[in-house]
Amino acid sequence: MKFAVIVFPGSNCDVDMYHAIKDELGEEAEYVWHDTDDLSGFDAILLPGGFSYGDYLRSGSIARFSNVMTEVTKAAGRGVPVLGICNGFQILLEAGLLPGAMKRNEALKFTCSSSELTVENADTLFTSAYEKRETIQIPIAHGEGNYYCDERTLERLIEKKQIAFTYNNNPNGSLQNIAGITNEKGNVLGMMPHPERAVDALLGSADGLKLFQSIVNNWRETYVTTS
Repeated sequence: MKFAVIVFPGSNCDVDMYHAIKDELGEEAEYVWHDTDDLSGFDAILLPGGFSYGDYLRSGSIARFSNVMTEVTKAAGRGVPVLGICNGFQILLEAGLLPGAMKRNEALKFTCSSSELTVENADTLFTSAYEKRETIQIPIAHGEGNYYCDERTLERLIEKKQIAFTYNNNPNGSLQNIAGITNEKGNVLGMMPHPERAVDALLGSADGLKLFQSIVNNWRETYVTTS
């Protein structure tokens, strides 16, 4: 399986993402610059964390207009798995690939710590290697991770089971403790915690590796066993 690791000016978690895929997961990964206009050769797309374009205006608002995002949107429409982590999540929100928005953390401070999450939906292509309601340890590092949406959108997220992860301690004030959501189709996931930094016990947790294993397992079941 071949993963595209999208690199924007200001990305700083792309190397961690590449390591998680290449060295820990054992799959193929390639850095892809933000001005790329063709993602047809990739089986999954990863938008890493960082500070794309310096977070000017607001997080993800400029990256949303990069050439590559047109291709990411097309790929998402075709059902290609798209994962946005931290700043990548913010970009997906700005691009309209996921509903809602991000506000400053409730404490108005950058937060960097290990965070305990609950797997709310274990039936997505990103979470199938987990058990429902499983508790996992995944680090966070963000200043604008306070997820918000209107009441109607929240009702729909709950109804469609789009809430993939919730915080057990809600470190940023996110609505309903939301840490990660999917689109209705289930092939786009945005989350603020960093699973790519939790792929080996030496890092403090290997709980994030199951997320990437889920993607590969579902891809193999869909494309390999049917080909």
